[in-house]
Amino acid sequence: MDWPPPADFVYGEVLPPPTEWEKPGLVMVFNLECPACVSRGIPFLKRLHTEFGGRVELMALHTSRGHRLLAREDVEPTLVRFARDFARLPFPVALDLSGDLARAWETEGTPHWFAFAPGGGLLRSVYGSQENAQTRLQYLLEEQVGGGPEEG
Repeated sequence: MDWPPPADFVYGEVLPPPTEWEKPGLVMVFNLECPACVSRGIPFLKRLHTEFGGRVELMALHTSRGHRLLAREDVEPTLVRFARDFARLPFPVALDLSGDLARAWETEGTPHWFAFAPGGGLLRSVYGSQENAQTRLQYLLEEQVGGGPEEG
């Protein structure tokens, strides 16, 4: 599977490709100009981080596919400020500047989610951020980690 190079991880730690994951995970392909991504997708991913903690890998991949193609200097500073100062994201964010990764992954638009098993097997590809998409992804992660939210 194509994966962002380390230099394209613009916020948080560099996450290795799913083939190297020892736990299940979820990647959300999004764009800051996508209202559903910002209003539903990002908050959902943050909620999953709160609920599942370190039992899952989580990442957001900002893509230009289906959106304006902008120069890196026009995207990266805004994306970093969003992740750090506005959304305060607790997971890595990578940049798919050209949209080539999203194209290779055959996204249908944004947000598009990819759920992976430990070791990188693709469990599910889900387009959208509506409640039924979120519910399917949440149940899938619960099945993978052997239960519901982490006990605090």
